[in-house]
Amino acid sequence: MDLPRRCLELKGSLGRTGLCSVCFGRNRAKIKWAVYIGGEMCYICCGNNCDRRGASSAVDGAGPMFRYAELNEWKECLLPLGKRARRTVFFCRVAGWSQGVGEFIARYYDLARTNGVVIDGGIPNPDPKNLSYYGEIMGSAFQLDQGFLRDRLQKWLPRMSPAQREAVSSALFSTLEDMRRDGKTEAMIKNAYVKFMCWLYYKFERIVNRLGEEEPPRILYTGNPSRHELQLLTILSRAGSDIILLEPEGDGMYRRTDPKSEFSSLYAAEALGPFPPGFSLKQLQDRQRAALQRQRLLGPPPKLAPCTNAWIEKASADAVLTTASARGSDSGLFYNCFICQRGTDDKLSFSADLFGLYKGIRDQGRTVCVMDRELPSPAPHEISRIQRENYRNPEHLAGGLSRNIQFLQDRDLEHLMRYRFTELLLEEAEKEQNLSRLTNRAVYLLCWLNRYQKDLFGDRKKPGPPVFLLFGGCSSEAEALFLRYLAGLPVDVLVFLPDKNRPDRLTGDDLLTLDRAESSTLDAFPVEQGQIRVRTAAYEASRDLDTLLYSGDAGVFRNHQHESATAVNLQVTYDEIAILWDQELKFRPHFSAEGDSVTVPVLTEKICGVKDGQTGPYWQQIKKLLTPETILVKSLPWVDPLKPNPMKPDATQFLRNGRLLRDRIKKHKHYPYQMLREGMQDYLLDKLQLLLDQKTIRGTYENGTEYTVIATALNLDKEIVRRVNNFDFTRKNPKVIFLLCGETVLSLEDSIVAALLDLMGFDLLFFVPTGYQSIEAHFNRPIAEEQELGDYLYDLTPPDFDHISTGSKPSFFGKILGRSN
Repeated sequence: MDLPRRCLELKGSLGRTGLCSVCFGRNRAKIKWAVYIGGEMCYICCGNNCDRRGASSAVDGAGPMFRYAELNEWKECLLPLGKRARRTVFFCRVAGWSQGVGEFIARYYDLARTNGVVIDGGIPNPDPKNLSYYGEIMGSAFQLDQGFLRDRLQKWLPRMSPAQREAVSSALFSTLEDMRRDGKTEAMIKNAYVKFMCWLYYKFERIVNRLGEEEPPRILYTGNPSRHELQLLTILSRAGSDIILLEPEGDGMYRRTDPKSEFSSLYAAEALGPFPPGFSLKQLQDRQRAALQRQRLLGPPPKLAPCTNAWIEKASADAVLTTASARGSDSGLFYNCFICQRGTDDKLSFSADLFGLYKGIRDQGRTVCVMDRELPSPAPHEISRIQRENYRNPEHLAGGLSRNIQFLQDRDLEHLMRYRFTELLLEEAEKEQNLSRLTNRAVYLLCWLNRYQKDLFGDRKKPGPPVFLLFGGCSSEAEALFLRYLAGLPVDVLVFLPDKNRPDRLTGDDLLTLDRAESSTLDAFPVEQGQIRVRTAAYEASRDLDTLLYSGDAGVFRNHQHESATAVNLQVTYDEIAILWDQELKFRPHFSAEGDSVTVPVLTEKICGVKDGQTGPYWQQIKKLLTPETILVKSLPWVDPLKPNPMKPDATQFLRNGRLLRDRIKKHKHYPYQMLREGMQDYLLDKLQLLLDQKTIRGTYENGTEYTVIATALNLDKEIVRRVNNFDFTRKNPKVIFLLCGETVLSLEDSIVAALLDLMGFDLLFFVPTGYQSIEAHFNRPIAEEQELGDYLYDLTPPDFDHISTGSKPSFFGKILGRSN
């Protein structure tokens, strides 16, 4: 069969021809003749239904257009034209999200931003000024003819080359011809033509003169394009542009415009989920800008990168003993481990196993830093060494603080330290939005680095990486951050958490967590042979039984089992005082125990007046309350103002920024509570801190009263100290009864001691027969519930209670008569 005349002309003028595989292959039954001409161009003759995506559907006279292809792998769209099969372009819709999609869109966004156009939400319609300028330059003439379109483009977009004009005019003509065949009127086609021309000039002028180059222009569009927008995108695609259309709301809206998916293809090469909430190109742009800023902040990557745990063959803490040469040989990596072991396989030999591990590390000649329980908080002088300023954002913070890191012995290691610090702090900033808290954590990290840097890296000639070992787990976010930081350096980081029930804050993508079957009560890591404690099976069985028996669920508690308590005041009637007074705390309402702490319900009451004015029964009722745990105060002042107080001269040195300096208090040469159990010392200081924080005493943080509070609390009477030392939070609590019969009131020192004892869990009863305001003078808020018992009586003298009968024991004649005294 002979070729049509136009094809013969093209064959004679352009050379190599043949059947077009695109047109002929896709619509073989409908195309009479399709001529393939060198340069990947396609001309259609006598056919009206050519595949619109890959070639012109126009009749005789159509121009060259690029071949459309399905996008199967993202990397295809990132290749230059010369490396693509048959110089294809892509027009692809993305209606779902995955990590791979996100990575591709980030790269494609960069390409579109530098060599293309980014459209977020739609192309604005030409405004009256745009249309007026077009009419002024181009007039109102219009013909549905490719030669006319080519001439118009030459005048309207003069920077385009002839080949580019040919490509755009051909694609434009093809689209307008499609509209004509779809039944659109000439006026509608002309309006579309004017809109397309304005869009090409005002929105796409920067890319039409790059069509046909090795790197094709890229267009990134987010949203649902209108019909005219889709037609313009199709024109640009046929002329040689890559187009990625993002559809965060799904593909439904697009299908209303292009039901048969003729002009673009839907990407579905992998399992996709929904787009991230609130996705937009602005969000992507902000992330790209942040990533670029972050890269500038980080600087060039270090010469060595970490290979953490990947080399470990057997998941065990003993992996730390693997020699450096056996871990790996890549000169661009350092091989370290980051391991947390929770519990133990054998608690009988746990201590010996740990010592064996420690000895094995030392026998290799390596440095090992062992920390028990927690990292000591940075001291004031360590914090003052960190140079700081006011920071605007996390990037400014990370860049400014990183300059504190110095290691002159090894500049490469210094760069790695700074790079890792900045990287980790920026990661932390994504979770911690409070810049002040982030600054505090960063300062702690730098203080700890300064403290341990010399021990870990001082001798770089030692074989194998140094080891940092924390025994007891991470109790704070700052500690966890420091360990994650060390794990990014050439350091082996080991964390042992012997008690599996203790909470731990350590997490990390590179962390290897080893969960063992049993818990251990070992409280210190054995670094000396004398510290090894090998326990017998019988001993461990007794400990397990002890744990089961004294868990608190059965209401059974070991002596002094709990280290701290929170006192809550019970609101009771006067009659209930006598009932509850001599009860153990665990039997009182609202008592609870959880972990190492308990909630203890206490009585703090002010009882005014005397019932029926009868002093005999009044004194008898008080006598019944004088238990062995009770201190009786019959006159004021209770605290002798003339008693020497060796802590008072230095009280101002024990407080800074509202926080007690506990180490300084405990190291004071006259510190009076060093004989108390360590837990009870901390408990007393905890309640002193709470007393300051609550500002219970009038004048606290106003006129220096806080120093009087500290001095008084650190000089308690010996009788009170002994009661404190003997205080078991689950049994009977210490008590104080005040008999305030006269006109004197609690002094400032008396008030301080009473408020402190109330917080510590003492029962306090204030008997005030006069009804006077005897206890309120120095409190910002009442500490006692007030009860009215009866008539107010004055000038009473407290009796000798040793000679007062409680009425509970019958006399000789009472036994005979069956009556009590």
